[in-house]
Amino acid sequence: MRLVIAGIGKMKAGADRELVDRYLERARKAGRAIGFSGPDLTELPEARAARADDRKQAEAESLLATLPAPRILVALDEHGRTMPSQDFAQRIGRWRDDGAGSLVFAIGGADGHGRALLQQADLKLAFGPMTWPHQMVRIMLAEQIYRAISILSGHPYHRE
Repeated sequence: MRLVIAGIGKMKAGADRELVDRYLERARKAGRAIGFSGPDLTELPEARAARADDRKQAEAESLLATLPAPRILVALDEHGRTMPSQDFAQRIGRWRDDGAGSLVFAIGGADGHGRALLQQADLKLAFGPMTWPHQMVRIMLAEQIYRAISILSGHPYHRE
């Protein structure tokens, strides 16, 4: 199953970007042995519309046009469901075992996701009730994907 992180906004070079890259590279290496490719990172520009609703709509359309199909779509959203890392790993493993071709994690812009993307999401996922900047969400998501792969492969990275 191909893993994709698609986000609005671009990370600049620096410590944040290096940390995301480190977790993505770990996930790529560990994931190959258990049926995953990627995760690939796609970054799209922020919309320039004046109104927040128009920006969210334009960004949702941009994300949806970029995403592979067929796919499982997980929207990172502050109003989404929270889950322990173990449950997250099991969910990813089940989608892989059910034959999903691609699993896409969508990170919205500063205003969040547009309705069109949220309506297509198979899961809305939150990293708690707080709002996080997209750089932090990319870091946390990359780490949780690596953690999920380590759980699925029996690697001791995740300790309970």
